[in-house]
Amino acid sequence: MAVLLKTLVHPRRPPAALGRPLGRREASLGTHAGAAVRVRFAPSPTGFLHLGGLRTALYNYIFAKKHGGSFILRLEDTDQTRLVPGAVENIEDMLEWAGIPPDESPRRGGPAGPYLQSQRLALYAQATEALLKSGAAYPCFCSPQRLELLKREALRNRQTPRYDNRCRSLSEAQVAQKLAKDPKPAIRFHLEGEAPAFQDLVYGWNRHEVASVEGDPVILKSDGFPTYHLACVVDDHHMGISHVLRGSEWLVSTSKHLLLYQALGWQPPHFAHLPLLLNRDGSKLSKRQGDIFLEHFAAAGFLPDALLDIITNCGSGFAENRMGRTLPELITQFDLTRVTCHSALLDLEKLPEFNRLHLCRLVSDETQRRQLVGKLQALVEEAFGSQLQDRHVLDAAYVERIILLRQGHICRLQDLISPAYSYLWTRPAVGRAQLGAVSEKVDIIAKRVLGLLEGPGMSLTQDMLNRELKKLSEGLEGTKHSNVMKLLRVALSGQLQGPPVAEMMLSLGPKEVRERIQKVLSS
Repeated sequence: MAVLLKTLVHPRRPPAALGRPLGRREASLGTHAGAAVRVRFAPSPTGFLHLGGLRTALYNYIFAKKHGGSFILRLEDTDQTRLVPGAVENIEDMLEWAGIPPDESPRRGGPAGPYLQSQRLALYAQATEALLKSGAAYPCFCSPQRLELLKREALRNRQTPRYDNRCRSLSEAQVAQKLAKDPKPAIRFHLEGEAPAFQDLVYGWNRHEVASVEGDPVILKSDGFPTYHLACVVDDHHMGISHVLRGSEWLVSTSKHLLLYQALGWQPPHFAHLPLLLNRDGSKLSKRQGDIFLEHFAAAGFLPDALLDIITNCGSGFAENRMGRTLPELITQFDLTRVTCHSALLDLEKLPEFNRLHLCRLVSDETQRRQLVGKLQALVEEAFGSQLQDRHVLDAAYVERIILLRQGHICRLQDLISPAYSYLWTRPAVGRAQLGAVSEKVDIIAKRVLGLLEGPGMSLTQDMLNRELKKLSEGLEGTKHSNVMKLLRVALSGQLQGPPVAEMMLSLGPKEVRERIQKVLSS
């Protein structure tokens, strides 16, 4: 304990160095050779991971990987009343799903653990003890009722609520007397003096005179749990965090955190506050929007790379924004000095197109395509199951052919099990009357298509089928080509719209096409 307290109260560099001008913005990144880059994503498990959190995690991840550093997941679970069951697991699960797994985390462990704040209470108590001994903190005995009255009075007078620092002036005797009655008071940090200026890597030079606008903040609650302000400072120090990349909503709190660093004698990390990710209309992303959680996108069949692509494409940090970037490309091209102060407007209506591009990229890679085949087989089995008249539709070669033919036309793999594509997996129930309404020459058309398929040494390609079907139509006096195609589409799929008939025939294969046409003739 004595050694730890000595570490806590003796600075590694003079506080006067805080806020020292560093010249050009590039020089202030603190990524010099020999300096280990360690960043952290520190969400609160009061909800599942959503797009805003993913973007903060991603920027930390790509910054760390660009500079050969470490990406740490720390969960800030000190507000025990707001914890959501399963959120701790969900956050790490979704980071792994997105392809940006942490190097150190509650699940993976690491040299700076534990990575749950609720398991680090001793560190916060030690830091608080050091602040109490130096006079930088003091116990507060004000009741919740008194604090509520202060708040109401301020609001009634149209003022910003703030603590009046009443307990700051208690004498030692008064403190001892109150401790006898209330042995576990809250601890407040004494805000005084001029807040140090600091150079934010995005917003430039900043200083917020917190002492003139705020009351002394609680840093340790009566239950022994810290507030965010103390916990993030203590953890970032003990975990050796070199750069804090977090949302711009914390920019105004940074001066308060620097005062804590100064009081504890610790060197602060570099700060980069990221502009907010907003809806297309400029409104704030809300956890109440069910469709912003990552598990929603994963269940809906959107690819991780598509999400990473769209949330970086709508913001800054790159020389140019273009669709279709992969994670390795994001790492290579990311430049923190290019992050601007402007909020990023996210248009989720464009996500299907981003997903289409990344799906095409996966299809073009043989290894990735095999994985897609396996996923589509599982989707078909789940969607149709006992409805499958012929389980040969689950054969890898057939499923792969469908994926190759439909690439560029579908946005998600799930699209291929939608009603529009059910004909690929189950045989449609088509009545002769339904076909007769399209053309009176059902039998003639059907027999000629069968003849086409039974030609000796026939090698089916889409171009060849298109040519032969065109010739077939021309040989039918008084029948339009469009009607022939319509009739064949209905016979093969039971639908009036869909892919080109030639592609349908190629997808199903000659054997299945023959069976469906023969069924028409026998009905």
